[in-house]
Amino acid sequence: MDFDVWIALIALFGIGGLTPGPAVMLVLASSFRYGFRPAMLPALGVASANVIWLILAATGVSAILTSSPAVFSALKIIGFLVILYLGFTTILGPTPDLSDAGTSAPPKGQLFSKGVGLQLSSPMPLVFFGALLPAFFDMGRPVLPQFVIMLVTITATELIGLAIYAYSGGTIRQILANPKQARIFNVIVGLVMIGAGAWAILSNPAH
Repeated sequence: MDFDVWIALIALFGIGGLTPGPAVMLVLASSFRYGFRPAMLPALGVASANVIWLILAATGVSAILTSSPAVFSALKIIGFLVILYLGFTTILGPTPDLSDAGTSAPPKGQLFSKGVGLQLSSPMPLVFFGALLPAFFDMGRPVLPQFVIMLVTITATELIGLAIYAYSGGTIRQILANPKQARIFNVIVGLVMIGAGAWAILSNPAH
């Protein structure tokens, strides 16, 4: 994997880890009720579920590479269109609603399994790993080394993003409660998402 493609991968999945979705809401709720360390249990559950998604994505990419490079190229284009859609809907869509973030956390012993179940059942990982991740594979190189790099990178970026929410839950909730600041946050998230996807396509063209 080229360095610039790796940076784009960090940008896309790093911003994904910072986007207030179901996983972030669960970690925030746990942080509000239990503190930083218990809030990291669902974060670890989310990261563990991502391994399953990544294995499925890499297996699918391997099959496509051996059968039809043209399909692989088309999948990358579809993935970029999905990025554009997600980016613009984030920029123009509603700001995060944190009004009930402190009411949905389960008991401590269930936090890890709650994180796993949430990430496996959410449609967002299917979009990120099924539609977007193929853009980062280089079909001219072996899949396994790229898989290992992606596994470490995605796990690290996910946990760092969720750890930021777990550690700074109260402060982040106050920032996003301000409509103007929440809108600026959405714009930054959307632009980085689009930019990272475009960079992955341009830096890693199909062969």
